[in-house]
Amino acid sequence: MADNLGALSQLLEASLDPRHHKQAEVTIRQEEKKPGFSLQLLHITANASSPYNTRLASALCFKNFIKRNWTDEDGNYKLQQDEVATIKSELISLMISCPPGIQSQLGEAVSVIADSDFWERWDTLVDDLVSRLSSDNVVTNIGVLQVAHSIFKRWRPLFRSDDLYTEINHVLGKFGTPYLSLFASLDTYIEQNKSNKENLTQGFTQLNLMVKLFYDLSCHDLPPMFEKNLNGISTILLKYLVYDNPLLHTDDEAESGLQEFVKAGIFQALTLYVQKYIDVFNEHVQQFVGNSWNLLTNIGQETKYDILVSRALQFLTSIARIPEHAVAFQDETTLGTVTEKVILPNVSLRESDVEMFEDEPIEFIRRDLEGSDSDTRRRAATDFLRQLLEKFEQSVTKVVSQYVTHYFADYAKNPSENWKSKDTAVYLFSAIAAKGVATASHGVTTINTLVNITDFFQNHLAADLVAETGSIHPILKVDAIKFLYSFRSLITKEQWQEVLPLLVKHLGSSDYVVYTYAAVALERILFLVDGKGQPVIPPTSITPLAGELLEHIFQLIEKDPAPPKVQENEFLMKCVMRVLIVIKAGAVPLTDSVLRHFITITQIISTNPSNPRFYYYHFEALGALIRFTAPAQPGKLEDALYAPFVSILQSDVQEFIPYVFQLLAALLESNPSATLPEQYQNLIAPIIMPTMWESKGNVPALVRLLSSIIPRGTETITKNNQLEPILGIFQKLVSSKANESFGFDLLESVVENFPPTVLERYFLDIIRIILTRLQNSKTENFALRFVRFYHFISAHDDKGYSADFFIQVTESVQAGVFTPIYLNIILPESQKLARPLDRKTAVISFTKTLSNSEAFSSRYKKGWAFTCEALLNLLSQPPLPTKDDIIVEHDEEDMGFGVGFTQLTTVRKAVTDPWPEIGPDFSVWVGSYLKEADKKHNSRVATYAQERLSPEAKTALARYLGA
Repeated sequence: MADNLGALSQLLEASLDPRHHKQAEVTIRQEEKKPGFSLQLLHITANASSPYNTRLASALCFKNFIKRNWTDEDGNYKLQQDEVATIKSELISLMISCPPGIQSQLGEAVSVIADSDFWERWDTLVDDLVSRLSSDNVVTNIGVLQVAHSIFKRWRPLFRSDDLYTEINHVLGKFGTPYLSLFASLDTYIEQNKSNKENLTQGFTQLNLMVKLFYDLSCHDLPPMFEKNLNGISTILLKYLVYDNPLLHTDDEAESGLQEFVKAGIFQALTLYVQKYIDVFNEHVQQFVGNSWNLLTNIGQETKYDILVSRALQFLTSIARIPEHAVAFQDETTLGTVTEKVILPNVSLRESDVEMFEDEPIEFIRRDLEGSDSDTRRRAATDFLRQLLEKFEQSVTKVVSQYVTHYFADYAKNPSENWKSKDTAVYLFSAIAAKGVATASHGVTTINTLVNITDFFQNHLAADLVAETGSIHPILKVDAIKFLYSFRSLITKEQWQEVLPLLVKHLGSSDYVVYTYAAVALERILFLVDGKGQPVIPPTSITPLAGELLEHIFQLIEKDPAPPKVQENEFLMKCVMRVLIVIKAGAVPLTDSVLRHFITITQIISTNPSNPRFYYYHFEALGALIRFTAPAQPGKLEDALYAPFVSILQSDVQEFIPYVFQLLAALLESNPSATLPEQYQNLIAPIIMPTMWESKGNVPALVRLLSSIIPRGTETITKNNQLEPILGIFQKLVSSKANESFGFDLLESVVENFPPTVLERYFLDIIRIILTRLQNSKTENFALRFVRFYHFISAHDDKGYSADFFIQVTESVQAGVFTPIYLNIILPESQKLARPLDRKTAVISFTKTLSNSEAFSSRYKKGWAFTCEALLNLLSQPPLPTKDDIIVEHDEEDMGFGVGFTQLTTVRKAVTDPWPEIGPDFSVWVGSYLKEADKKHNSRVATYAQERLSPEAKTALARYLGA
């Protein structure tokens, strides 16, 4: 054991060294497969005599191991039962005893375990935590509360459900009262240690966690014990909101200390209570409003106070939403004071902002863009101002407009010295001009009618867009571009025609923020459509510029060839993607140069992927190039991209592999009639290896790739005996709830493309596997996919299949089983099929069954009538409109970039209709098919209709038979 621990410790140390990192990671992944691996990591993490970094690497490795290996998609443990039990019994003690950095890694592991096990499979946890809480041992309390927070914070983003409330009540019943009693002992401890820096710091560390837990425990409903003790809780929160001890001050102007974090946390909790529990909290509100006002008017401008100021402003914003409290701000004198004392100091540019603009431009941009700067002073002050504007539009517009005029006058006195005054004026105007929430797709869509944005732009900003670089401060150029970006939906097409060349010109700026903002604005404007769905900037006006434009953006991206620098600026790559989407086939003449840049960038960033947003847009852009240019020149793109893509697969660049599989599939689909190129033939063997399918993120992309290879590679697959392993993959996928749809996708691709003579010996097993899942663990989705597959088989008589074929195989698995499946699953679930193609397939399947099935003709006479009714039902529901072939926007904020699988929308698989000759109005085809069958089978359809159908169904069917 000791030898193993020593060897593993050395591997963990090597994983911290950039020179040996990759090899060490590979070896550690091999070690993972051995039983007891997680417990070895816990031993290393617990060993106080090991170097801190080794212990930290071990805790990090443990966390990642638990994320991947605790349970499968269905919630079953992947580790041995005794290993699971040991981890649960040891982890809490270990976490409590570890230093903070290690504690936070183990806390994340606890959170992962809690996600699957808490509370039913880990019902001792809360008792264990409560038993360790102490009135005098702050160090232990910190560990316990850290564990508790890592579990309970999971509740914050969740929607209300019975299971969630049962869990919260389970926790409150055991944890709520002991937690509350800690406040009194901690308050005493802080008082006793106000001159002892070390102990005071520990006390505030515990207080910080207690404030976070106060939010966790209150985030869904007001706990009864909190409501009963609201006076005492309010007293203690107020005390620490105004508390100040020089021993807790930080020396660094940029670094927030515990005192700031505690106060910011209190404001966050107060905001929650104002928003959700104002009926019981109302009597306590006024004292907090007064104190937040004092704090905001006296606090310094240092960045270490930013989080505190923004949370205090968020609290005031929530107060301003309540009519009875908002009246306090109503008169113009008060609004003037609010603007001068609270709004202006927090929207004005500080020296630290200018330094960030110059030294960390990408950070400046990310913080400044919509929604990404929720904890900055500017954003919080703007939200407060807009809330006041919503309540008192005329007064606020009047007061703020006076300040705007004042700042422009100050700028005019000395433009080079007073440029910040103009920045403040533009910012204030934008804040009161916009109403409602700006959206990622359209920016501001509603404006304050008391101001005129067109006049403002012409009088104050147009000149800055035209001015030569160097003649004005670059931040003012950014202000002008950002104004266009924010109000993009409200600017006319004609105005855009004038402004567009100026934006394009700013891509040539030497200033990082200026050219990036130009790219951001250009990308969003190219995305914009008018009320009729037409692009505001027609593709014809961008296509002639595209070659030069793309070349220039690529040069900006590749300016510094170091991997972190190449992928630093996702905004530039997003602009490349948008240009390619807009010009579509207009990119064909540019293919060589664009492809060259893509390959260079891919090769550079694959050595060290570090910005998931950048490489997501990179692969989306590459997808757009493939989609719009490959059909005209498929061989060129296949030849150019195959080597760099295979290199990524061979180097096991896990972040890129799911993207590469999707793009390889798109390349194949762009040339469906050609034979399968040799390099793709060689790819089949490695991608059907079981290890490839172990990564969850690979599965959807691998199914997509295999489904694209199969139509062109049936001969190769048959010749190399690769069909059985592919069906083995179907079996593995379809047995898992998370992957069942992908299993059916793969199966449908196999059935559609291989001749029945090749598949007949496998069909019995295929149906047995499906029926077993239906019997043992049917899900709603599985039932629908099974029904879709049934119709797929039943409708494809052109391939030698039919309802009778399906019945024969099913009955071979188990005699008599088809009847209950048909009555209880196929008929009712068919009505739930939502996709137009699925409904069309079901209509064809039912029509062919009524017309041609011998089994329904003789054995299932009632079934024939039920089938007819099901068909008439489907036909009575109008077909759903198909979606246009548009490239849908992802909301990047909601995307799990770099985690598992991310769909590339530019190469989303097109739905292919096997029956294009049957138009959207199925009824015409149904009528002619039934009449044709009736003629062929000596009036069989008409006879069965008379004998077997209800009067209503007879009447309905007669319309199709033309009787």
